[in-house]
Amino acid sequence: MQPTESELADAVHRAARAALLDLFRAHPGHRFYYCTLVTSGEGYGPALSAWSVEALAAESERQGCAPLDIKWSYADSPFCCYGEEHLEPVRPLFEARGDLFDLPDDEADAEFELRLRAMETAVARLDAEGVFGTGADRHRVVVTVEVPSEEGDEERTRRLNPPEALTDWARETGTEVA
Repeated sequence: MQPTESELADAVHRAARAALLDLFRAHPGHRFYYCTLVTSGEGYGPALSAWSVEALAAESERQGCAPLDIKWSYADSPFCCYGEEHLEPVRPLFEARGDLFDLPDDEADAEFELRLRAMETAVARLDAEGVFGTGADRHRVVVTVEVPSEEGDEERTRRLNPPEALTDWARETGTEVA
C-alpha cells in the first residue's frame, strides 16, 4: 500500500529528529547555523546535512578556500549525509509511491511536490518542537529542504524560518527575504 503524504511526513519527522539529536549530542561544542534535508530531482527519500561555525572553519582551511565559498553548500559539509542509519529506513516509503519517471509529467510534478511538502512538514514540526533552538538561539539557525539544481529552495527556506534567521543567508546568497 502506498504511504500517504501524512505518513511520509511522520516518518521523515521521526528519522530526521533522531539524526539531528545524534548530531547535536556528538558535537556538543558546535554552534550549528544550517540544517537541511536534501533530496534529488527524482524525489528520493531525504538525506541530512548541516554546518556549524566550527566545522566551516576547519573545512574551509582543509579545502584552502574562503569560508563563504562553502558556507551554504550541503555537499561540502563534513556532516553531509549524517545520521543515515535513521534516514535510510524512510527511503522505501518514498519508493513505494512509485518512480516519478513512470508518471505523466503533470502527475510526476504533483507527486514531487507532495514529497517535498512531506519533508517541509517534518522540518516545520521539528522547529515547532524546538529542535533548532528557541528565541534568539533559533534566530542563529537556517533550516530548509533542498533539491539541488531545482527551483523552490528559496521559497521553502523563507517559509521554514523566522526572518531574523535569514539575515546572513539572504545577504550571502543574494536572496531576498521578503
